[in-house]
Amino acid sequence: MTTHRRPASASPVLGATELDRFHRLGYLILPGFLPAELVNRMRSEVDRWVDDGLRAKSIAAAKDPGTHGVPPVVELELPAHGELVTHGPLMDLLEALLGTEFVFHHLHSDRQAPDLPGKPWHHDYEQGEGSGRSPLMVHTLHYLDGLAEDTASLVVLPGSHLEETGKTARAHLGTAVLPGEVVIDRLPPGSTVVLHSALFHARRTKDGQSAKPRYFVDSSYCQTGTRWPPVKPYWRHILNRARELGLGGDRPELFAERHFTEFSAHGAMS
Repeated sequence: MTTHRRPASASPVLGATELDRFHRLGYLILPGFLPAELVNRMRSEVDRWVDDGLRAKSIAAAKDPGTHGVPPVVELELPAHGELVTHGPLMDLLEALLGTEFVFHHLHSDRQAPDLPGKPWHHDYEQGEGSGRSPLMVHTLHYLDGLAEDTASLVVLPGSHLEETGKTARAHLGTAVLPGEVVIDRLPPGSTVVLHSALFHARRTKDGQSAKPRYFVDSSYCQTGTRWPPVKPYWRHILNRARELGLGGDRPELFAERHFTEFSAHGAMS
Protein backbone atom coordinates (compact mmCIF):
# COMPACT_ATOMS: atom_id res chain seq x y z
CA MET A 1 0.00 0.00 0.00
CA THR A 2 1.34 3.43 -0.94
CA THR A 3 -0.33 6.45 0.65
CA HIS A 4 0.43 9.92 -0.66
CA ARG A 5 -0.64 13.26 0.76
CA ARG A 6 0.39 16.74 -0.30
CA PRO A 7 -0.32 19.91 1.67
CA ALA A 8 -2.86 22.13 -0.08
CA SER A 9 -0.39 25.01 -0.03
CA ALA A 10 2.46 23.07 -1.63
CA SER A 11 3.91 24.69 -4.74
CA PRO A 12 3.55 22.78 -8.04
CA VAL A 13 6.82 24.25 -9.31
CA LEU A 14 9.51 21.58 -9.43
CA GLY A 15 12.83 22.03 -7.73
CA ALA A 16 16.14 20.35 -8.55
CA THR A 17 15.35 17.37 -6.32
CA GLU A 18 12.03 16.65 -8.03
CA LEU A 19 13.52 17.08 -11.49
CA ASP A 20 16.38 14.73 -10.66
CA ARG A 21 13.90 12.19 -9.30
CA PHE A 22 11.80 12.38 -12.44
CA HIS A 23 14.76 11.88 -14.75
CA ARG A 24 16.11 8.97 -12.66
CA LEU A 25 12.88 7.17 -11.83
CA GLY A 26 10.58 8.31 -14.63
CA TYR A 27 7.60 9.51 -12.59
CA LEU A 28 6.29 12.08 -10.14
CA ILE A 29 3.27 11.84 -7.82
CA LEU A 30 1.28 15.02 -7.20
CA PRO A 31 -1.50 14.32 -4.67
CA GLY A 32 -4.44 16.74 -4.84
CA PHE A 33 -2.87 18.64 -7.74
CA LEU A 34 -6.14 19.70 -9.39
CA PRO A 35 -8.55 22.13 -7.65
CA ALA A 36 -11.79 20.57 -6.38
CA GLU A 37 -13.97 22.89 -8.47
CA LEU A 38 -12.28 21.78 -11.69
CA VAL A 39 -12.41 18.13 -10.62
CA ASN A 40 -16.17 18.34 -10.02
CA ARG A 41 -16.80 19.83 -13.48
CA MET A 42 -14.47 17.29 -15.07
CA ARG A 43 -16.35 14.47 -13.38
CA SER A 44 -19.69 15.63 -14.77
CA GLU A 45 -18.19 15.91 -18.24
CA VAL A 46 -16.72 12.41 -18.03
CA ASP A 47 -20.19 11.10 -17.17
CA ARG A 48 -21.57 12.85 -20.25
CA TRP A 49 -18.67 11.62 -22.38
CA VAL A 50 -19.43 8.02 -21.45
CA ASP A 51 -23.22 8.03 -20.98
CA ASP A 52 -24.02 9.97 -24.17
CA GLY A 53 -21.93 7.62 -26.27
CA LEU A 54 -19.37 10.29 -27.17
CA ARG A 55 -16.44 8.17 -26.06
CA ALA A 56 -17.72 5.20 -28.08
CA LYS A 57 -18.05 7.41 -31.17
CA SER A 58 -14.53 8.76 -30.63
CA ILE A 59 -13.10 5.24 -30.45
CA ALA A 60 -15.07 4.13 -33.52
CA ALA A 61 -13.76 7.09 -35.51
CA ALA A 62 -10.20 6.33 -34.42
CA LYS A 63 -10.47 2.66 -35.40
CA ASP A 64 -12.36 3.12 -38.68
CA PRO A 65 -12.06 6.70 -39.96
CA GLY A 66 -13.23 5.70 -43.43
CA THR A 67 -16.60 4.72 -42.04
CA HIS A 68 -17.04 7.13 -39.14
CA GLY A 69 -15.07 10.22 -40.16
CA VAL A 70 -14.58 12.84 -37.46
CA PRO A 71 -16.51 12.29 -34.20
CA PRO A 72 -19.21 14.84 -33.29
CA VAL A 73 -17.30 15.95 -30.17
CA VAL A 74 -13.67 15.61 -29.11
CA GLU A 75 -12.66 15.73 -25.45
CA LEU A 76 -11.11 19.17 -25.37
CA GLU A 77 -14.34 20.71 -26.69
CA LEU A 78 -15.87 19.91 -23.29
CA PRO A 79 -15.21 23.12 -21.29
CA ALA A 80 -13.56 21.62 -18.20
CA HIS A 81 -11.52 19.21 -20.34
CA GLY A 82 -10.26 22.12 -22.42
CA GLU A 83 -9.42 23.95 -19.20
CA LEU A 84 -7.51 20.95 -17.87
CA VAL A 85 -5.38 20.69 -21.01
CA THR A 86 -4.03 24.21 -20.40
CA HIS A 87 -4.41 24.39 -16.60
CA GLY A 88 -1.92 27.01 -15.39
CA PRO A 89 -0.11 24.94 -12.73
CA LEU A 90 0.08 22.05 -15.20
CA MET A 91 1.65 24.32 -17.80
CA ASP A 92 4.22 25.48 -15.21
CA LEU A 93 4.99 21.87 -14.34
CA LEU A 94 5.40 20.90 -17.99
CA GLU A 95 7.62 23.88 -18.68
CA ALA A 96 9.93 22.72 -15.89
CA LEU A 97 10.09 19.25 -17.45
CA LEU A 98 9.92 19.98 -21.19
CA GLY A 99 11.23 23.51 -21.57
CA THR A 100 9.42 26.65 -22.69
CA GLU A 101 8.05 25.17 -25.93
CA PHE A 102 6.09 21.93 -25.99
CA VAL A 103 3.16 20.55 -27.94
CA PHE A 104 -0.08 18.86 -26.87
CA HIS A 105 -0.23 15.26 -28.08
CA HIS A 106 -3.53 13.76 -27.00
CA LEU A 107 -6.30 13.62 -24.41
CA HIS A 108 -8.17 10.49 -23.30
CA SER A 109 -11.02 10.48 -20.81
CA ASP A 110 -12.93 7.57 -19.30
CA ARG A 111 -15.07 6.34 -16.45
CA GLN A 112 -13.53 2.92 -16.16
CA ALA A 113 -16.09 0.30 -15.17
CA PRO A 114 -15.55 -1.72 -11.97
CA ASP A 115 -15.26 -4.94 -13.98
CA LEU A 116 -12.72 -3.53 -16.46
CA PRO A 117 -9.77 -5.94 -16.63
CA GLY A 118 -6.29 -4.80 -15.73
CA LYS A 119 -4.02 -3.41 -18.43
CA PRO A 120 -0.74 -5.28 -18.98
CA TRP A 121 2.70 -3.75 -18.58
CA HIS A 122 3.41 -1.30 -21.41
CA HIS A 123 4.81 2.12 -22.19
CA ASP A 124 3.48 4.89 -24.44
CA TYR A 125 6.54 6.60 -25.90
CA GLU A 126 5.79 7.44 -29.53
CA GLN A 127 9.25 7.83 -31.07
CA GLY A 128 10.67 4.63 -32.54
CA GLU A 129 13.75 2.70 -31.52
CA GLY A 130 16.99 4.59 -32.01
CA SER A 131 15.62 7.77 -30.47
CA GLY A 132 17.56 7.30 -27.24
CA ARG A 133 14.36 8.38 -25.45
CA SER A 134 15.01 11.94 -26.61
CA PRO A 135 13.19 14.23 -27.05
CA LEU A 136 10.99 13.90 -24.02
CA MET A 137 7.30 12.95 -23.99
CA VAL A 138 5.22 12.86 -20.82
CA HIS A 139 1.83 11.52 -19.84
CA THR A 140 -0.08 13.28 -17.07
CA LEU A 141 -2.52 10.83 -15.49
CA HIS A 142 -5.33 12.57 -13.62
CA TYR A 143 -7.37 10.58 -11.08
CA LEU A 144 -10.49 12.63 -10.41
CA ASP A 145 -11.66 10.49 -7.48
CA GLY A 146 -8.14 9.58 -6.45
CA LEU A 147 -7.12 5.97 -5.88
CA ALA A 148 -8.28 3.78 -3.00
CA GLU A 149 -8.70 0.18 -1.91
CA ASP A 150 -11.88 -0.17 -4.00
CA THR A 151 -10.34 0.96 -7.31
CA ALA A 152 -7.67 -0.47 -9.56
CA SER A 153 -4.07 0.57 -8.81
CA LEU A 154 -1.44 2.21 -10.99
CA VAL A 155 1.81 0.24 -10.93
CA VAL A 156 5.07 1.67 -12.28
CA LEU A 157 8.53 0.22 -12.86
CA PRO A 158 11.03 2.92 -11.83
CA GLY A 159 13.93 3.45 -14.20
CA SER A 160 12.43 1.39 -17.03
CA HIS A 161 12.12 4.54 -19.17
CA LEU A 162 15.89 4.35 -19.66
CA GLU A 163 15.55 1.06 -21.56
CA GLU A 164 15.06 1.33 -25.30
CA THR A 165 12.48 -1.38 -25.80
CA GLY A 166 9.14 -1.62 -27.57
CA LYS A 167 5.84 -0.64 -25.99
CA THR A 168 4.72 -4.22 -25.48
CA ALA A 169 8.06 -5.77 -24.46
CA ARG A 170 6.59 -6.78 -21.08
CA ALA A 171 2.98 -7.30 -22.18
CA HIS A 172 3.37 -11.08 -21.99
CA LEU A 173 3.71 -10.68 -18.22
CA GLY A 174 0.19 -9.31 -17.91
CA THR A 175 -0.06 -7.33 -14.68
CA ALA A 176 2.26 -9.64 -12.73
CA VAL A 177 4.26 -8.32 -9.80
CA LEU A 178 7.76 -7.32 -10.97
CA PRO A 179 10.92 -6.76 -8.91
CA GLY A 180 11.34 -3.09 -8.05
CA GLU A 181 7.80 -2.04 -8.97
CA VAL A 182 5.98 0.72 -7.10
CA VAL A 183 2.25 0.34 -6.43
CA ILE A 184 0.29 3.59 -6.33
CA ASP A 185 -3.05 2.82 -4.73
CA ARG A 186 -3.79 5.59 -2.23
CA LEU A 187 -4.30 9.09 -3.63
CA PRO A 188 -6.77 11.84 -2.70
CA PRO A 189 -9.23 13.23 -5.28
CA GLY A 190 -7.75 15.41 -8.01
CA SER A 191 -4.33 13.76 -7.92
CA THR A 192 -1.98 13.63 -10.89
CA VAL A 193 0.83 11.22 -11.69
CA VAL A 194 3.35 12.41 -14.27
CA LEU A 195 5.07 9.67 -16.25
CA HIS A 196 7.96 9.77 -18.66
CA SER A 197 6.05 8.20 -21.54
CA ALA A 198 8.66 5.44 -21.91
CA LEU A 199 8.13 4.27 -18.33
CA PHE A 200 6.58 0.80 -18.09
CA HIS A 201 3.34 0.84 -16.12
CA ALA A 202 0.19 -1.22 -15.66
CA ARG A 203 -3.35 -0.99 -14.32
CA ARG A 204 -3.83 -3.72 -11.72
CA THR A 205 -7.22 -4.66 -10.33
CA LYS A 206 -7.87 -5.63 -6.71
CA ASP A 207 -8.75 -9.31 -6.30
CA GLY A 208 -9.66 -9.42 -9.96
CA GLN A 209 -12.34 -6.73 -9.75
CA SER A 210 -12.81 -3.21 -8.35
CA ALA A 211 -15.85 -2.01 -6.42
CA LYS A 212 -16.54 1.34 -8.10
CA PRO A 213 -15.82 3.23 -11.34
CA ARG A 214 -12.44 4.85 -11.78
CA TYR A 215 -12.55 8.38 -13.22
CA PHE A 216 -9.41 8.72 -15.31
CA VAL A 217 -8.13 11.42 -17.68
CA ASP A 218 -4.82 11.16 -19.54
CA SER A 219 -3.29 14.21 -21.21
CA SER A 220 0.04 13.98 -23.00
CA TYR A 221 2.64 16.51 -24.17
CA CYS A 222 5.93 16.42 -26.09
CA GLN A 223 9.07 18.50 -26.47
CA THR A 224 9.30 20.34 -29.76
CA GLY A 225 12.28 19.94 -32.10
CA THR A 226 11.15 16.76 -33.82
CA ARG A 227 7.95 15.48 -35.41
CA TRP A 228 5.73 13.15 -33.41
CA PRO A 229 3.42 10.38 -34.66
CA PRO A 230 -0.20 11.26 -33.83
CA VAL A 231 -2.43 8.57 -32.31
CA LYS A 232 -5.79 9.54 -33.80
CA PRO A 233 -6.57 9.87 -37.51
CA TYR A 234 -8.51 13.09 -36.89
CA TRP A 235 -5.63 14.72 -35.03
CA ARG A 236 -5.70 17.82 -37.25
CA HIS A 237 -9.34 18.39 -36.32
CA ILE A 238 -8.46 18.21 -32.61
CA LEU A 239 -5.65 20.74 -32.92
CA ASN A 240 -7.77 23.02 -35.09
CA ARG A 241 -10.62 22.97 -32.57
CA ALA A 242 -8.16 23.81 -29.78
CA ARG A 243 -6.94 26.82 -31.75
CA GLU A 244 -10.50 27.91 -32.59
CA LEU A 245 -11.40 27.72 -28.91
CA GLY A 246 -8.38 29.83 -28.02
CA LEU A 247 -6.95 27.20 -25.70
CA GLY A 248 -3.34 27.90 -26.66
CA GLY A 249 -3.32 31.37 -25.16
CA ASP A 250 0.23 32.74 -25.37
CA ARG A 251 1.66 29.33 -26.29
CA PRO A 252 1.50 29.26 -30.12
CA GLU A 253 3.32 25.91 -30.38
CA LEU A 254 0.95 24.05 -28.04
CA PHE A 255 -1.49 23.10 -30.82
CA ALA A 256 0.72 23.58 -33.89
CA GLU A 257 0.35 20.91 -36.61
CA ARG A 258 3.94 21.24 -37.78
CA HIS A 259 5.19 19.09 -34.90
CA PHE A 260 3.49 15.92 -36.21
CA THR A 261 3.98 13.34 -38.90
CA GLU A 262 1.09 11.87 -40.85
CA PHE A 263 -1.17 9.42 -39.05
CA SER A 264 -0.31 5.73 -39.23
CA ALA A 265 -2.71 3.09 -37.95
CA HIS A 266 0.33 1.07 -36.79
CA GLY A 267 0.98 3.48 -33.93
CA ALA A 268 -2.61 4.37 -33.09
CA MET A 269 -4.19 3.75 -29.71
CA SER A 270 -7.77 3.97 -28.50
